[in-house]
Amino acid sequence: MNKLTLATLLLATGLSGACISSYGQQDGNTPIDLKDGFKRIHAVEYKIYKDAPGKNCQPGDVVEFNILLKCDTATLGDSRQQPGGKPASMPVMETKNPTDWQLIIPYLSAGDSAVLRVPCDSIIATIPKDNKQPLPPWLKSGNFIMIYLDIVAVKDKNQVAAERSKMEEQEKVAAGRLVIEDDKTLKAYFTKNKLKPTKTASGLYYTIKKQGTGAAIKKNSKVSMNYTGKLLDGTPFDSNIDSNFHHVTPLEFNAGMGNVIKGWDEGVMLLKKGSKATFYIPSGLAYGSHGAGGIIGPNAILTFDVEVVKVEEPK
Repeated sequence: MNKLTLATLLLATGLSGACISSYGQQDGNTPIDLKDGFKRIHAVEYKIYKDAPGKNCQPGDVVEFNILLKCDTATLGDSRQQPGGKPASMPVMETKNPTDWQLIIPYLSAGDSAVLRVPCDSIIATIPKDNKQPLPPWLKSGNFIMIYLDIVAVKDKNQVAAERSKMEEQEKVAAGRLVIEDDKTLKAYFTKNKLKPTKTASGLYYTIKKQGTGAAIKKNSKVSMNYTGKLLDGTPFDSNIDSNFHHVTPLEFNAGMGNVIKGWDEGVMLLKKGSKATFYIPSGLAYGSHGAGGIIGPNAILTFDVEVVKVEEPK
């Protein structure tokens, strides 16, 4: 039996599901009125306390929402606390889970707010009887998981497609500008340091300090390499030959197979066994706008001093 985790419990009730339900509409389920002003669809109880005018969510729409999940004194999740603070976003699709909070989405429109409650008894009923893991203290009979939901926006498939197309075009333009900026930065660096590297069509620059032997490395060849990576200002961020980085085993990977950043994949196949070289990698061929954490920030240009230790040709 796998350990009963919070994520498992939320998944069991649809609280961490990957899609928004249209179950209520598609199956023609009618909400049942309860005495305290709530309505119920299957095991999910809800009350809409802000009912904005507008068309309810439909299958194929994408809904943006803020959500807060609480039970007893525990906060189980809060979309407003996520990095960036942006609303969550999911497509409206079908679910057949009778305890899924997403069942009430088809009854909501943009601007609506609702409070939902899912009985812990319904969750407990899904837990196998032979489970020996202790339950979270809030998951007990008689408790409810309370869900506070604000629908920020509802977009149909045409709006979603148009926004995606616009974003892709903006990213393409931004990437093109960055390629030009990175190349100018690298050329200034080469002039300052009196370097004359070779440039490839992709924008990678390299210098071969020692020619290796044999044929050039082929795609899918297994290579073992020593390396030291630095930012363009000379700050080292990783190395397998510097004990300060606590790993001294050569890096092994299959060339040209996407196991490493693009600049490495291309640069390695310019080398042979025994080659020593330096790669000057623009950000688009490194870690791009996301960076890699630590000192490798977004759009960082990187340099690598590399040595090919071993090459095994693909079989």
